[in-house]
Amino acid sequence: MSLRFESLPLTPEMLKVIADIGYVQQTPIQAQAIPLLLEGKDVIAQSKTGSGKTAAFAIPLLQKIAVKDNFIQALVLSPTRELCTQVAREIRKIGRSEKNLKVVTLSGGHAAYFDVKSLEYGAHIAVGTPGRLLDLINRDKLNLTHVQMVVLDEADRMLDMGFRDKIEEILKKTPTNRQTVLFSATYPNTIETLSRQYQKSPKRITIDAAEDEIQAIEQIVINTHPATKTDALLRFLASRPLESVLIFCNQKLTVGELVTDLRKCGSSVDKLHGDLDQGERERVMAKFRNQTTRILVATDVAARGIDIAGLDAVINYDFPGDPAQYVHRIGRTGRAGKKGVAVSFLTSRESEKLVAVRDYITAEISVIEATEIKKVKQSEFKRVGTPTKMETISISAGRKDKIRAGDILGALTGDVGIAGTDVGKIEILDRVSFVAITQSSAKQAMTRLSGGKIKGRKFIVQMVR
Repeated sequence: MSLRFESLPLTPEMLKVIADIGYVQQTPIQAQAIPLLLEGKDVIAQSKTGSGKTAAFAIPLLQKIAVKDNFIQALVLSPTRELCTQVAREIRKIGRSEKNLKVVTLSGGHAAYFDVKSLEYGAHIAVGTPGRLLDLINRDKLNLTHVQMVVLDEADRMLDMGFRDKIEEILKKTPTNRQTVLFSATYPNTIETLSRQYQKSPKRITIDAAEDEIQAIEQIVINTHPATKTDALLRFLASRPLESVLIFCNQKLTVGELVTDLRKCGSSVDKLHGDLDQGERERVMAKFRNQTTRILVATDVAARGIDIAGLDAVINYDFPGDPAQYVHRIGRTGRAGKKGVAVSFLTSRESEKLVAVRDYITAEISVIEATEIKKVKQSEFKRVGTPTKMETISISAGRKDKIRAGDILGALTGDVGIAGTDVGKIEILDRVSFVAITQSSAKQAMTRLSGGKIKGRKFIVQMVR
């Protein structure tokens, strides 16, 4: 079986976009799912974050959309607003050759009024959380009469969050001849039941990615005592020149305590847990993606769906509860041909967890004692504490204000006169945009953007702290 996209029955326009994006070969999930979805089959697929699953359903979905028909033809359900934003962004990127394609994100975190206005203008694809989607359906603001495909992305996570009743109500509102696709990291009984009730002879795909995901990752387990774990972590961080680090804790309380300890040492660090509102979460993630923040400490629930390019290391401050969770966590590093590092701290009471992981994977895991990590001076912590050369600026306008990345770049390089090489990642969300810019140009950008205009309009411009 050829893994090249050219072997698929895709339009020339789609193949050109795929090539422009830089996709060369299909990932395992894409190679198995795309042909089935193009044939109109129902699919239930097991696939993890970073496997290319969004493109696996987005490419067939976009091939079925008739842009001339200005109504919802495809529906994607996802558990959180951030995941909805990521999925919608990927669909827009792959579908950019389709002039006037409209993808709406329908999720919580803002007044439903804005979603209603978006739907009034018409759209082809809706990506949303179950709660907001059902609310709009019940208010007769979201018409699913013409939906051809429904995708449940991260289906197991949605069921864990208690969305089953809402999902079922939504599915009952869609045409019975729809194509139904389930993507799930695990196969609990609840997924099997959902599949039996709402899919027609589904094709099942299982990607055993445990080994493939971790081949490029150096795995280290550090034996330590709970009382000295933080000290061992600090010494490890100071011993390596890591630019971008994701640290996992099992509890929200531990996240807060660890962030406090790291900040005392001058570390560039922030936290991510379930109590953050959507605006705070967006700001935290923007700074981390831009490497304004070097270290992010998170719980599993809050980090679900995070896919950061160029992540140097994943650290399990608290050892994961089961082997699948271990693989899922560390699989966020060591991608795109880059060597990754995964460090896990293990106490004497948790030794059985390491045995279970070694039974689950065959990749080598080095085990060392915390005492083997060299002691360092306080000043050496600055290696991870010093921020990178990038600052992050927020602009109170986004996609729904018709702002594009080119508008912001033009305002900075044209009106402000900043070199294009000083401008980094530009991230456009629904109502806010984030811009990475070098520290040397940040003050100039703030001064000029605050006093100037973008596309002839003034917006609130702030440095993200």
